[in-house]
Amino acid sequence: MDFSLLGPVTVTAGPQAAPVELPLGPAKRRSVLAMLLLRPNATVSVEQLISSLWEDEPPAHARTVIQGHVSRLRAALAEGGAEDHGVELATHSSAYLLRIPESLIDTQRFDQLTAQASPESAPGEAVQLLRQALGLWRGPALTGTVASPPFAAAAHALEERRLSAVEALARAHEGLGEHEQAVRALHPAAVANPLREGLIAALMLALYRSGRQSDAIAWFHRTRQLLDDDLGVDPGQRLSAAYQEILRAAPMADGPRGGADAAGQQPGGAGQPGAQSAAATPQQSAAASAPAPVPELLPRPPAGFHGRGAELAELTRLTLGTAEPAQGGAAGGSGGYPQEGGIALLSGPAGVGKTGLAVHWGHAQAAAFPDGRLFADLRGFSGGEAVVPAEVLREFLLALGTPAEQIPASPEAASALYRSLAARRRLLVVLDNAGSSAQVRPLLPGGPHCATLVTSRSRLDGLIATDAARPVRLHALGPEDGVGLLGTLLGPARVAEDPEAARELVALCDGLPLALRAASAQLMARPRWRLARLATALRDERRRLALLSAEDTGVAAALRNSVARLSADDAQLLRALGAGFAREVNTAEAAALSGADPELIQDSLERLAEMHLLDEEATNRYVMSDLVKLFAQGDGSDREPPGGTSGGASGGPSPGGSPGGSPGGPSQGA
Repeated sequence: MDFSLLGPVTVTAGPQAAPVELPLGPAKRRSVLAMLLLRPNATVSVEQLISSLWEDEPPAHARTVIQGHVSRLRAALAEGGAEDHGVELATHSSAYLLRIPESLIDTQRFDQLTAQASPESAPGEAVQLLRQALGLWRGPALTGTVASPPFAAAAHALEERRLSAVEALARAHEGLGEHEQAVRALHPAAVANPLREGLIAALMLALYRSGRQSDAIAWFHRTRQLLDDDLGVDPGQRLSAAYQEILRAAPMADGPRGGADAAGQQPGGAGQPGAQSAAATPQQSAAASAPAPVPELLPRPPAGFHGRGAELAELTRLTLGTAEPAQGGAAGGSGGYPQEGGIALLSGPAGVGKTGLAVHWGHAQAAAFPDGRLFADLRGFSGGEAVVPAEVLREFLLALGTPAEQIPASPEAASALYRSLAARRRLLVVLDNAGSSAQVRPLLPGGPHCATLVTSRSRLDGLIATDAARPVRLHALGPEDGVGLLGTLLGPARVAEDPEAARELVALCDGLPLALRAASAQLMARPRWRLARLATALRDERRRLALLSAEDTGVAAALRNSVARLSADDAQLLRALGAGFAREVNTAEAAALSGADPELIQDSLERLAEMHLLDEEATNRYVMSDLVKLFAQGDGSDREPPGGTSGGASGGPSPGGSPGGSPGGPSQGA
């Protein structure tokens, strides 16, 4: 069991390889748990909880609300096996006490690891301890709690401890002569905290010692200007001292570099300073000595891909730093790459074409990745067990040339080896069908010239918060592109016979490429049919989902896998919404339809929107597509919606037969 405050407030239980997040409910309930975890094994009064949860005047029934949240938390913890882990939420008069082994709380583990680190006396050990401590962070601390002064103060204190650990990690790298590694540790924190003078001073010195004197001086002048503009003060003693030290010292054309850069470049021969950087693990040394293979794991390009010009250009801009296609080996030249390897997150509803877009882009930009392209289906929404990251790491390391016997048994060590191998390459990594941010993080490559595409039906907000992933939301195709896709699949002549029917088919398919491909499969299997005949059949809402299926694929199957990830309460709300409103709904209307508490309904609506089963078109206005509505009107479970796969009305296609299937390869509607 694991309690997390260093990022979103969560509780996970189950096996370490596949932990399950417990449902904690709305923000106020998470806030109650967070306050108890901030003071483990100590009583927290009801008055303290009330003052933390309500910034303004609390309601008259605040105590009853607190009692209700505590009761729900007890039930959730019990469901996760709290008693087996020595966790108990007890009541003491007008206070609550969370009895818990402190090793289960990430803040306590973070403090223990940082306390053990001695950057000056034992820098090598300190690097390992501090990296492990910082690896516990998954985003801004206490994410998901209410916005009140007590929680803001607690989050600020935790962030200060994180920044202190970052500075200590940089000192440890400096002690090992790994100045470039120190820069990598300090740079993100300095960008996020541009007025923290001690942090900027440390970054300046690390930049200078790694041979980047001009960058170090530029940081000083930028910070000096910010201090003057924002605070009206001059640089303090530490920042000024670092600047003077750089100016007094002799220029360093190529300072010593540590870490992956040194291991990759290996400057100098035996006995030279560069040779000392070969303090790599045996696995890294063996991998570096072998000829580097060029893995090509991308599936074949999706047949009949059409449109998506704006999204393709956005992927190029986010991952390669240019909107122009790659030519002559790299898009935009080496200067076109982002400073850190770009991560683009393709999200959207089931069947909108995320996988097809990612694979199509990967093939179109092959010249930008001369060192290979990796691909993994993480099966986050495939109806079965999601793939464990360790399994993917093994496949990636094998593809990158690591002998099987030299792949580390520890997932953490395997991930570190993977990052070090990727750091010296220009690789494309496509992580398809991700179920969670935690599943993706161990598979992110290191190095500034790698690009990563992640596809998911979930928004994966955590990946955006902790790893600077840039979201690319994929919407359904518009009428013109939808008709164009039909023309690509069926042939333009067949679509031109009845353009009005083609546009109606696009509308009946909600513009989803997966649905349009299934409809095309029906028509390709029946070459004498006109498009209007299928459109007439699809107007029957009882049969539409069954008709938009082709053997083991289709809209209903895709939606079933999405709904399988919902809690029972969220699935019940989806069914109520499917039966109760024509197109859009707000929180109050949804609460009336489901008969539940509006505060709980708001959280459920947000989770449905996060899974793209609803779309929040405006504040508190949620829209459900026709196909999702039809599916929800079944029973929202793992059974077929009404219409099933049994026969149909006369004059329409029979969904029971095999219509010939859609073209092979990754579907544009995946």
